[in-house]
Amino acid sequence: MTSDALNIPSELESALRLRTVQYFITKRPWLDLYGVHVRPVAPFGSTSSKPQFDPALIHRSLPDELLFEVFARMLPYDLGRAACVCRKWRYTVRNPVFWRNACLKAWQTAGVIENYRILQSKYDGSWRKMWLLRSRVRTDGIYVSRNTYIRAGIAEWKITNPVHIVCYFRYIRFYPSGRFLYKNSSQKLKDVAKYMNFKSSKADGLYRGTYTLSMTDDKIEAAVLYPGTRPTVLRIRLRLRGTAIGANNRMDLLSLVTSGVNDEEGSSTEEDILGVVENWRDDETHNPDIPAVSHKRGMTPFVFVPFEEASNKKIALYVEQSVLNLPPEKMDYFVTG
Repeated sequence: MTSDALNIPSELESALRLRTVQYFITKRPWLDLYGVHVRPVAPFGSTSSKPQFDPALIHRSLPDELLFEVFARMLPYDLGRAACVCRKWRYTVRNPVFWRNACLKAWQTAGVIENYRILQSKYDGSWRKMWLLRSRVRTDGIYVSRNTYIRAGIAEWKITNPVHIVCYFRYIRFYPSGRFLYKNSSQKLKDVAKYMNFKSSKADGLYRGTYTLSMTDDKIEAAVLYPGTRPTVLRIRLRLRGTAIGANNRMDLLSLVTSGVNDEEGSSTEEDILGVVENWRDDETHNPDIPAVSHKRGMTPFVFVPFEEASNKKIALYVEQSVLNLPPEKMDYFVTG
């Protein structure tokens, strides 16, 4: 065999060497993206004259006009989730029209003119900033306060003195119109949430009242009238706060006072009762048979639990699985707020 037969062409030798090197070098396709600038997608209503091409199938199938109509019918918290999907949706969600409608609905009791004045004076004309920073009551769920106390039981066989842990809840659901529903019950959240609406009868122990939210100190003044032969008014003072910016998911119970009312005040409607007792002192009562009582127990802060508003007949899964539905023996170390 001659030496010429062992000669390998230079082209074949380089190809074999390259194939061998591929076994030892990891492919890094993202290196090809260096120096490539991704141009943002123009939002709906953009005045840019440059043509925009969006490779996403949903954006090519769904026109911007329909996307705008979908966002216009979403709740503000759903808009925040939609903004995390992609860049185009993030720019579209920042349209002030969505946040203006949400703000005017949340603070409708203050009036349109007052809302516009606050918008320009405190929030630099940004509806979205106003939604995040201005205190408001949540209307897409129920505020729940869990309270417990110990009650002595009946001694059995004169040997043991049992005690019982009694657990009860305070439920409040607010409405943007300035009305709210109040219930004090031992029933669990998943049972109460099904009929916490104005269509339920008063036989369920569900009472209606009115509230006002202060524009300066985040405090809520609320009043509920207990009808009957000896009508009583319940005055509630609350302070809003949140675990995050714009959350408004906690309420501190500042005071809880029950007072008697006279016959004329007792005939007032639920919309007028707050105006009747607005300037009352904590120890003031208009019925000598019913003294004013300032309650010091059961002052646990309220925790907000949202539910699905798309269908009032279907309670969301996180309401069903809330820790507030646990029995008392499993909640001894659960502190709301």
